[in-house]
Amino acid sequence: MPFRPTFRISPRLANHLMRIEGAKQAVQDLPITATVLATLRETARLYSTHYSTMIEGNRLTQEQVSKLIGDGQHFPGRTCDEKEVLGYYAALENLEKFAAKGRAVTQAHIQTLHALVMAEGRQKPKPTPYRDGQNVIRDSRSRRIVYMPPVAKDVPVLMNDLVAWLAATGRNELPCPIRAGIAHYQFATIHPYYDGNGRTARLLTTLILHLGGYDLKGLHSLEEYYARNLRRYYEALTIGPSHNYYEGRAKADITNWVEYFCEGVADSFESVKRRALDAGQSGAPDASPLLRHLDPRQRKALELFRASATIVSRDVAKLFAVSERTARNLLAAWVTNGFLDIADPAKKSRKYRLSENYRDLFAS
Repeated sequence: MPFRPTFRISPRLANHLMRIEGAKQAVQDLPITATVLATLRETARLYSTHYSTMIEGNRLTQEQVSKLIGDGQHFPGRTCDEKEVLGYYAALENLEKFAAKGRAVTQAHIQTLHALVMAEGRQKPKPTPYRDGQNVIRDSRSRRIVYMPPVAKDVPVLMNDLVAWLAATGRNELPCPIRAGIAHYQFATIHPYYDGNGRTARLLTTLILHLGGYDLKGLHSLEEYYARNLRRYYEALTIGPSHNYYEGRAKADITNWVEYFCEGVADSFESVKRRALDAGQSGAPDASPLLRHLDPRQRKALELFRASATIVSRDVAKLFAVSERTARNLLAAWVTNGFLDIADPAKKSRKYRLSENYRDLFAS
């Protein structure tokens, strides 16, 4: 039967929704320069990556995550942790590309996000098929079964119902934060994979928020809210009279989870509002509309233009920890799509600058 979640708009939930809307509007109205916005966005992605992987037991610190992604630095004995971090960061980058296209969430989107999470930072992995057997969630200490998800043969139908519900509620204008929260709950309930379900659920909610206009210029990190109190996160997700999916969880009232989730969105958005207010004091024109046309790598490359009006392939190779040949190909593509201009065409020392639109914006 079609997915129909049970919840109610309680006074508590209504208050969280009002807080979300207030913070969202405040951030939208703030002028933030291109330089500051690019920096805040990168910080948000690094925070999201650190906290979401930390929830799953990743041992890298926030500083180590930043050094791994930003400088390509590696840490002895932490190879598996590094792969998890690189996978989640790559998934965040691709999530922004999905959102920029403005299309409804599909199962292909979800399977691709999961593939990226599990691909250890490799680009363009094949979408991951759902599990073909039973899995269970056990208490890490006692090993008792905490939750038994639906059997494998029911997973494709349940996932199809979830995606159909997202499409239908989008048309019916159910508030986007509620839709995102319910999607997180239902994905975790279905548990369609043997591993990576939590990370994929959190990415799915971020994608839904972005598509619904609740991206807050790419500055928020809901994962930090979960990580601050993991016990409450798991308790809020634990709903129903039985650990077995078929014995009550499928029809449980999830108001408590939706309240918890929307409180997290409100807290996260208000934190962004405070940081953006500090960053927007200059009164400079808002850079976010133009930056929406840039992909994550282009936004990161803006950092290079803080110190110099021109860059060379060596600068890009160092920034992204790639070969100079790869960097030259990337720069050529950016010239073609209008992000950069060639400032000096010399073959051995070719220099690049921002195109006029982005140059003027960066100077503001």
